[in-house]
Amino acid sequence: MTTETTNLTSGGLPPRLRAALATAGLSLGPMIGAFVLSGLVLLLMKVNPFDYYGYVFQRGLLSPSGVQATLTRMGPLLLLAASLIVAFRAGLWNLGGDAQFLMGAVFVAAWAPLMVQHLPVWLVLVLSMLVSVVIGAIWGLLPAILRAYQGINEIISTLMMNFLGISLSSALVKLVFADPGTTVPQTRTLPVGDRLPVLFGSNVSSGLVIGLVVILAVHWMMTRTAFGLKLRVVGANPEAATHAGLSVPRLTLAVFAISAGLGGLAGAVAILGQYGNVRADWNPAYAFTIVPLVFLARFNGYAAIGYVFLFSALGIGSESAARRLDVPNYFTLVTVALLLVLLAVTERWAALRRARKGV
Repeated sequence: MTTETTNLTSGGLPPRLRAALATAGLSLGPMIGAFVLSGLVLLLMKVNPFDYYGYVFQRGLLSPSGVQATLTRMGPLLLLAASLIVAFRAGLWNLGGDAQFLMGAVFVAAWAPLMVQHLPVWLVLVLSMLVSVVIGAIWGLLPAILRAYQGINEIISTLMMNFLGISLSSALVKLVFADPGTTVPQTRTLPVGDRLPVLFGSNVSSGLVIGLVVILAVHWMMTRTAFGLKLRVVGANPEAATHAGLSVPRLTLAVFAISAGLGGLAGAVAILGQYGNVRADWNPAYAFTIVPLVFLARFNGYAAIGYVFLFSALGIGSESAARRLDVPNYFTLVTVALLLVLLAVTERWAALRRARKGV
């Protein structure tokens, strides 16, 4: 009699089912807990949490305009999720995604409105996305070199580059790329008709398709290809990778180039599909808010799509709820912060439980 049969006859669950339920609990538990604790914070603010989240999900998931806005916002978020999945699966921490996003966005916002006057729109869009990938990759180059050849912790270097990139992007908008035709410090605006096409006559930007294709391609690359296997081996055990003949420095550079390049591409999709320009001091801080979602998804591209959809709906809906219930528009960040704390607590609890079982 097999172990699985013994478990079934003794009233237990099959090991695979238990493992699946445990994984689901570790993924969904922190999110449910974050919503509950956020509700308690709302009560302290004398706001009915059921009213607040009712407005949030009605706007973000149930209204036609809200759903379209949710799907449009998903495009850049999916690209940032793909960027983080590449880095995290390779055992590296790219925490400079916000700077990579903004640098890609700023250069595209400055370049595309000028080029669209001289080149076909489709060519401008393609070249703009390529430019953003290159800019993002360049911005991730210094932390990559420091990690690959000097062994300097990439968490510190990417965070430092993040602060520098956010400040530099704002300075570029105010000084170098400023639109001379307006007194507001911003780049030139790309006309609506020259942006990424919408899907099926709706208001949903085709940036959604770009995001979906890229995150699925990244998931396939990291789980089904020899190159992805090399990256995972480097992340799991660099010394073993070296003994196996793999060039750890080169693979580290490749990880950062792909991850940072996708961060820059996210900025381009945001500009080409939604905003059309960049204003000074603009920083939606998407990358940091995507980090817990990627961990909840266990670095799985398919699961990340679901979490990004939920977060996107939460962001769109919270803007409506904030106006109706006088709740700060950034209250979503409270939920994200609580999610990070609970995620850390559950991961620690799971690690202690595995240690007790000797797993």
